[in-house]
Amino acid sequence: MSNAFKSIASPVGLLKLVASDSALIAVLWENGDPKRVWLGPLVEDLEHPILCEAERQLAEYFAGARKSFDLPLAFVGTAFQKQVWSELLNIPFGQTRTYADVATAIGRPSAFRAVGAANGKNPISIVAPCHRVIGKDGSLTGFAGGLEAKEFLLGIEAV
Repeated sequence: MSNAFKSIASPVGLLKLVASDSALIAVLWENGDPKRVWLGPLVEDLEHPILCEAERQLAEYFAGARKSFDLPLAFVGTAFQKQVWSELLNIPFGQTRTYADVATAIGRPSAFRAVGAANGKNPISIVAPCHRVIGKDGSLTGFAGGLEAKEFLLGIEAV
């Protein structure tokens, strides 16, 4: 079984949206590491309803007209990664959390390094807002799309 993809232009570069029949499974960066997320075989589908809806909602987000996403999501990863990525969905628009905050929120306060590693493998960037996770000193830390993109996304949210 193949997953569908559609590439879209955005203010942070070309993004590749990937969906199964029933959910968005990835938002990938143009220059991202292709091994960071395993997606299986992909077939381009410019009319896939989930991809078209994701494109519409991302355009609204980039225009400053959307603060949250309403898309079916399916995270592909370990149980721990899925727990971290699900917690990202709880970080409100315009706010940030540290890796330690996320670790505490999932009941694993000493696992902040593991949270950082999971955050770095988040397959559904922007929609699952890993860009809202920052260093404990307030610094912008690693981001699959690059620190410039992370800064831009936080700027949209006026953080």
